[in-house]
Amino acid sequence: MVLRAEHIYKSFGKNQVLRDLFLEVDPGSLCGIVGENGSGKSTLLKILVGEWKPGSGTVQISGRLGYCPQRVTLYPQLSVNEHFSYFGAAYGMTGPEQRNSQAHLLEYFNFGKYLGEKVAHLSGGTAQKLNLSLALLHKPKLLILDEPYSGFDWDTYQRFWGYVSKLREEGCAILVVSHFITEKELFDRIYEMKNGQLQ
Repeated sequence: MVLRAEHIYKSFGKNQVLRDLFLEVDPGSLCGIVGENGSGKSTLLKILVGEWKPGSGTVQISGRLGYCPQRVTLYPQLSVNEHFSYFGAAYGMTGPEQRNSQAHLLEYFNFGKYLGEKVAHLSGGTAQKLNLSLALLHKPKLLILDEPYSGFDWDTYQRFWGYVSKLREEGCAILVVSHFITEKELFDRIYEMKNGQLQ
């Protein structure tokens, strides 16, 4: 078990968003969560990554967490290289660990030529590659992706699924939160968010 969330409740005033929700994700598995706008997906995601506290219930995560939010959370005046250095330090990686992982991700997702570029000058697709790479930099055991396909071109989309396969072989669990999920046959399980619960 890499992720276990149980008896999760969350309300905003009189609006009960999550109701006794349960979720468990095993090592090497690929799970998805889909649901309409307002169904509670974003609330659950923020609780899972520790941004919000549940009204009640517990979340347990075993191992390193990688999180790729839908909105690119980058610093416009920092370069791609500076982002890797900054996040590597935040993850507690040594210099060689960070540089080796960085080099691998730059090559795999094919954006090494932008290493010295400031984020403000990147296209939306390249910024999304960086956003994803930063979530992968420290080799997480649980990767949570919010609308991961947003901004991907076809080449990046294919590379993304290739990397997902590699991660699963290494025992990394992956949770995709999205309005819709393609490639359904690749998933071990897809949950639908309804009435504050996963079904």
